[in-house]
Amino acid sequence: MTLAVRDADALVFAADMYGIPFDQLAALTGGDRSARAAARRWRDLGYAETARLTEGPAWLWVTRAGLAACGREYQARKPALPQLAHIRAVAATRIALEATGAYRRASAFWRCERRIRARHGRGIRQHLPDGEVHWPDSAPVAWAGECWAIEAEVTPKTVARTTAIMREILTRTGDYGCPAAEAAVPWGPPRHARALYLCSPAALTTVLNARALLGPLAARIEVRDLPPGAQP
Repeated sequence: MTLAVRDADALVFAADMYGIPFDQLAALTGGDRSARAAARRWRDLGYAETARLTEGPAWLWVTRAGLAACGREYQARKPALPQLAHIRAVAATRIALEATGAYRRASAFWRCERRIRARHGRGIRQHLPDGEVHWPDSAPVAWAGECWAIEAEVTPKTVARTTAIMREILTRTGDYGCPAAEAAVPWGPPRHARALYLCSPAALTTVLNARALLGPLAARIEVRDLPPGAQP
């Protein structure tokens, strides 16, 4: 599907990530002026709405018409205030990863949590990662063919909860939305070759302590700081 609008990739990004603050939109479109111009065009088309939802930059989110134009079947809604910090952190993580040379050379693909949730359907009783990065089999990297689970941790959970989530991610074998019997097949190949945790200073200790409790599985958990721009 070809979206006949300027800065189409940025509009699809905003659709997939629930919304985006204007400073991150500027990073996608080439600057503040181009971000404002893109937002104005999308509003005129009925594809997006904007508002100042909290202190800091204004936010943009995609309307029902915009989602349809992007080929997305998500439910249109304004980003919820309690979720803004997390949405920003995940978007910053995606922007940083997609800007790396390895990601671009490999033509890797980010599968957003919103798409995973839409595939999974209602009645979700399991943890969904904030995103997945898929590396094509032919990618010119050592980890070609792998799928990574991505987690952006802004506010710390308990160590017990974090450990349980890590274990669930690393022992999963089936795709999200698959039959329950295929979700975690004993001795089956893991869906996620590794889990990448991007942490705020407040969440870092909890994540490290949780990883230490995983035994051999801990080798498949990578922990890094959140990238610049993840927190306002």
